[in-house]
Amino acid sequence: MNKTLTHAEYQARLKSITTPEEAAAFAQELLAPVLADLSRAPEPVEEPEAAPAEEEKPRTKQGRRPTIPELASRQNPVASPWYEVAANDKEAMVISLYAKGLTTRDIASYMKSHHGVELSQPGVSTITDKVFPLVKEWQSRPLSSCYPVMYLDGLHFKVRDGGKIASKVAYIALGVNQYGMKEVMGIWVSDSESAKFWMGVLSDMKNRGVDDILIVCVDGLKGFPEAIKAIYPLADVQVCVVHMIRHTVMFIPHKDREAFCKDLQLVYTAPSEEAGREALREVGERWSQYKAYLRNWEDRWEDIAPFFSYPAAIRRMIYTTNAIENLNRQFRKVTKTTTVFPHDEALMKLLWLAQADITQGKTLAVRNWNEIMAQLTIAFPDRVQF
Repeated sequence: MNKTLTHAEYQARLKSITTPEEAAAFAQELLAPVLADLSRAPEPVEEPEAAPAEEEKPRTKQGRRPTIPELASRQNPVASPWYEVAANDKEAMVISLYAKGLTTRDIASYMKSHHGVELSQPGVSTITDKVFPLVKEWQSRPLSSCYPVMYLDGLHFKVRDGGKIASKVAYIALGVNQYGMKEVMGIWVSDSESAKFWMGVLSDMKNRGVDDILIVCVDGLKGFPEAIKAIYPLADVQVCVVHMIRHTVMFIPHKDREAFCKDLQLVYTAPSEEAGREALREVGERWSQYKAYLRNWEDRWEDIAPFFSYPAAIRRMIYTTNAIENLNRQFRKVTKTTTVFPHDEALMKLLWLAQADITQGKTLAVRNWNEIMAQLTIAFPDRVQF
């Protein structure tokens, strides 16, 4: 039987939590009695009139009955994190609208026409600025000690800096933890994308508790693998194969593209590294007029090679950086209404709000994670942590 915690005991337990794993275990402990009650079937009741053989239960869009956690989440929707700093529901609504990409002008107009609230555009900015303490806390929060897979990518934005409009890069790291859940590790803003700055990003994550990363998936930025190895020497760095394919076929004439892509497919679907090298050599001989376009595959073969050492389930997960590119597309939808950000903090504020709005109340789980994790456990027997 579960013991009921007093308020003092509850506060003491909260203060003792130092890692995400401990927080998850404590949350599970608190939810266990509730979920147990939900899972108990009600006693049948005799009705004076005939009743249907089976009571119709709610179903999801896919037609299956929802699970107990799904039913519980409907009864107890997850509150947005900015409710902590909003003075009232109106302010929370303003921040929610801003998180979805509405401009300060549109928000002021909406609040006046639908709620009779007079707000100026600077007033809207003042309300949304209240989330800055949450942004700072989120950016410095402790992280798990091991991430089996991590995706790294950068987004470019226009930001006003010193009276001029400059191009800035938002560095974004998306990790997959040992439970198969995707997690935005952090967002860092800098002047330009470079391997040197990425080294600083990785150092920050290491200082926040990330001791090991098994596989890091990146695009083709020069010097990227070396920067990762400097901080995480044991990590396998996998260059996005899809980026490599796009970069190669963009130069191939349309009349030959389909046949060339069919032959190139034999390279990255080869059963082993040796077979992949042989397939690349054969493609070069068969398409000698386009052999120069394959030079990038030869020069970066060491960055592609880790891909061949994994079974199909892991290959499907790491051969492309689509996971973080999908996140980036959602960031673009939210930020497209702002042509130029007034300063770095404004960009950081909107990106944080966007990721919080995108992820709240959702389980960002990787498909077939049980199979993938079983294979990772065999590939990295001494490094996988639970």
